[in-house]
Amino acid sequence: MRQIIALGGGGFSMEPDHPFLDDYILQQANMANPKICFLPTASGDSAGYIERFYNAFESKPCTTSHLSLFKPPTRDLRSFILEKDVVYVGGGNTVNMLLLWKHWGLDKILKEAYEQGTILTGLSAGSICWFEEGITDSYGAGLEPINGLGFLSGSHAPHYDGEHERRPTFHRLINEKRIKHGIAADDGVGLHYQNGSLTTIIKSRKDAHAYSVQINHGDIEEKQLESTYLGNKRKKSS
Repeated sequence: MRQIIALGGGGFSMEPDHPFLDDYILQQANMANPKICFLPTASGDSAGYIERFYNAFESKPCTTSHLSLFKPPTRDLRSFILEKDVVYVGGGNTVNMLLLWKHWGLDKILKEAYEQGTILTGLSAGSICWFEEGITDSYGAGLEPINGLGFLSGSHAPHYDGEHERRPTFHRLINEKRIKHGIAADDGVGLHYQNGSLTTIIKSRKDAHAYSVQINHGDIEEKQLESTYLGNKRKKSS
């Protein structure tokens, strides 16, 4: 089965005291000790970010590693990635990340890993990248459209409640037909796709939500989607 878990925000880098989303990701591997690899490309392979990943996951039931494109562990990146059960992509500059991935051929390797069953996940840049389109602040001030890898159809906006310009910009770009209709996610929300379809929405905060955003009869229609709060024995809420 092909799986992507796109986080609007959260996980070890934003909610270190609430590991609900990260624990959920590991559980989806459905094995005792999944191999999880962190890709910190968007942060310029920040040493501090990598350290936070290891601090968060080394106590969990998994085998950890990371892939730095500035100091690659091997020339055979394909074999390195394809042996992993989970690939976790960090936040940062989406544009620079995608450019580096394409130069190294990592975009094709990740597609192959996805097709063979490796779980792809991540937040912010690591969430936008899986969709056809999204919005990014990678160019500096303001938010602009960006093309992703296209593993998932439509567009995506992370940090929907965390950055005040995300919602109006997402609405405007969809309304202007500069990007396709799509899914927005607040910080603390995970969008779980199976075989290309959104099947489950999970969250680490009760007040966080995901939304479908589209044009309906010439107007923007935003619909709050059903989600499951992981901090309360997975009791469903909306």
